[in-house]
Amino acid sequence: MGDGGQRRRWEYWCVALRFSLLLCFVEQVSAQIRYSIPEEVEEGAVVGNVAKDLGLDVSTLLERRFRIVSGSKDALFQVHQNNGVLYVHKNIDREELCDGNSACMINLKIVVENPLEIHYVGIEISDVNDHSPSFSEKDQNLEIAESTMPGTGFQLQAARDPDSGMNSVRLYKLSHTEYFDLELRDTGEEGKIPVLKLHKPLDRERESKHILVLTAIDGGSPPRSGHVNISITVLDNNDNRPIFSQDVYSVTIQENGAVGTIVAKVNATDLDDGVYSEIIYSFVKNLKRKVYDTFSLDSNTGEISVKGNVDFEDTEVYRADVMASDKGQPPMRTECRVIIKILDVNDNKPEIEVTSLSNKVSEDSKPQTVISLISVTDKDSGINGKVICILSEDVPFELKPSFQDNMYSFVTKQRLDRELVSHYDITITATDCGQPPLSTFKTLTVQISDVNDNSPEFSQNPLELYLVENNGRGASIFSVSAADKDLNENAAISYHIVRGEGTQNAMASLLNINSDNGLISALKSFDFETLKTFQFQVVATDSGTPSLSSNVTINVFILDQNDNAPVILYPVSANGSAEGVEEIPSNVNAGHLVTKVRAYDADIGYNGWLLFSLQEVTDHSLFALDRYTGQIRTLRSFTETDETTHKLVILVKDNGNVSLSATATVIINVVEPKEAFAASDVKSAVKDEEENSVTFYLIITLGSVSALFLISFIVLIVMQCSNTPYDPSKYLQDVNYDGTLCHSIQYRSGDKRYMLVGPRMSIGSTLVPGSNGDTLVVPDHRRRASGEVRTVFEH
Repeated sequence: MGDGGQRRRWEYWCVALRFSLLLCFVEQVSAQIRYSIPEEVEEGAVVGNVAKDLGLDVSTLLERRFRIVSGSKDALFQVHQNNGVLYVHKNIDREELCDGNSACMINLKIVVENPLEIHYVGIEISDVNDHSPSFSEKDQNLEIAESTMPGTGFQLQAARDPDSGMNSVRLYKLSHTEYFDLELRDTGEEGKIPVLKLHKPLDRERESKHILVLTAIDGGSPPRSGHVNISITVLDNNDNRPIFSQDVYSVTIQENGAVGTIVAKVNATDLDDGVYSEIIYSFVKNLKRKVYDTFSLDSNTGEISVKGNVDFEDTEVYRADVMASDKGQPPMRTECRVIIKILDVNDNKPEIEVTSLSNKVSEDSKPQTVISLISVTDKDSGINGKVICILSEDVPFELKPSFQDNMYSFVTKQRLDRELVSHYDITITATDCGQPPLSTFKTLTVQISDVNDNSPEFSQNPLELYLVENNGRGASIFSVSAADKDLNENAAISYHIVRGEGTQNAMASLLNINSDNGLISALKSFDFETLKTFQFQVVATDSGTPSLSSNVTINVFILDQNDNAPVILYPVSANGSAEGVEEIPSNVNAGHLVTKVRAYDADIGYNGWLLFSLQEVTDHSLFALDRYTGQIRTLRSFTETDETTHKLVILVKDNGNVSLSATATVIINVVEPKEAFAASDVKSAVKDEEENSVTFYLIITLGSVSALFLISFIVLIVMQCSNTPYDPSKYLQDVNYDGTLCHSIQYRSGDKRYMLVGPRMSIGSTLVPGSNGDTLVVPDHRRRASGEVRTVFEH
């Protein structure tokens, strides 16, 4: 398109080929479209609607990242993502892009994603007649001897036209002359060369100089032309011209030859004598510029040597015409053709081009998922241009060859796991088959994105909590923590307590948990005397989609605290006060059992271990109190001077850290033996009734203690069977207690043993202060990293 109403020629053909590479989730669709446009079209001119020709949905082009990814030289073409139109982005000069008369093709690679499609677009740049034929020199001088025979030809300077095809030089015209005719010699690839033919003999004396005009005309419409002035000087005789040993010299050399390397030598001889036989060699003046830039010719020896860079990828064959001239007046000339063929050397490394769809791939991607497109090129030819592509070892990826040579799809080979490897630095190696082979390396970084494929995990299951009774309501008693190997929201964990029907779930309703940090608090104060153990479950749930969860069972053991004062069982008077009256005969001996104070403490261990002491007594020499049994006995016989009534106040206290106590009062009346016997009959009936009541309470108490002991014993046996047996005597010291341990309870968890022995800590136990309480731990030298057990004492 352009000035003069040039016609714009569009050629369109489309051959679509669908090819499946068995790629999961991605179907590669490859098609080839070819357009033809003239050169020099204005910027913005439409080449064609690629999307429409490919059958693509125009409304999805922007979302599918419809774009040109490679092949465009200096971005001569662009596509509109809103309508799929391919248009000219920069001015196109065919002569600048393509050298010669061959077809000028520009190949583009267009990609759309989701799913991945690759389309190859070829654009042929057709020639327009925008150049006139031109000669390298405006004037050409010839010297022709007057003895030259008619029919002798003189090669003239050929015109050059950068246009191709019909727009190149088509014919030559010579201005009118009676001495010369114009003949066109076809040289094949070089085109037609004008030759000036002598039509009739010259006569220097009649006309010593001839001025002619040679016009070159191309085949464009309208045609363009150029001309050169030919000046012919008629000389005297030199009747023998030089003769080359060959009409055509053909040599083959390798590219990258060193400057100064002799590649060929031409040789001509002249039968004349003297200066007429001396020959000067030169290149003719109408060769391609690359010949003059690459080679030089020694005018005396005829040696052709390397002058510039010899590059097979630039030019494969050089053709040069060499002229041999003698030194006669006029000089005689002859020409020969020199053909220099260039052999390819493996001097170009392969080039790797990566078109990445994304630098991230999900860890749940199936094998054969496409990540990138890899294309490899090598400027060398033949075996030197054949390229083999490989990946670095031990990576879960591979290269899948495409239907087009040197085109690969970079795909996953197996399942990925971000928790094992979060990213890969993959080296792509492209090696040609030349000798020696050349290689190119390119590193491709692939990030593995996380999916929620890991459930939260607790470090130990189940967990055990030892909680001292009478804990504060709303205070924290324990905390749980789970870990998730995933990232970000997939690793954000929330906690909740499993609630539902049943006794254990009913206990869970008395607990609360902080969903963010797993801190557990109690909504009520627990009482060891009513509840000794229970369990509940905590569920840890991540924030992924879908979310994953796991649970942990927490076994809670309530530990006793000294919160119950001793209760006096005997004596108990009718009004409920702990006061009793005893009568004994005056004639009893020392050691006589007067009575026995009975008491009970609902606590266990040291907290329930009771000691008796005389807080108040009338006569210390008469009565003694057994510290452990509460029995009151006489120390000596009564005398006439002793009082008949004695008051004893007995203090009963437990062995808690802060001991609790109760008092009982016993009134002892000393009577004559006969009165005592009479009174004893009445009292025995009362005592029998009271003792029956006391016996009932003792039976209940002993039954409870026995049941608790049996349960504890069974638990210890089960826990002992699940752990390596050990000798507890090595870790517990022998201690002389100052009283009878009425109740004891032991807990064991893993390699740690917990024993309730009262607040005196008299068996070598240790108090370890904690944030919410104290932990009572019996030292165990076989401690292993089997888990943590906490006992919480609320302050």
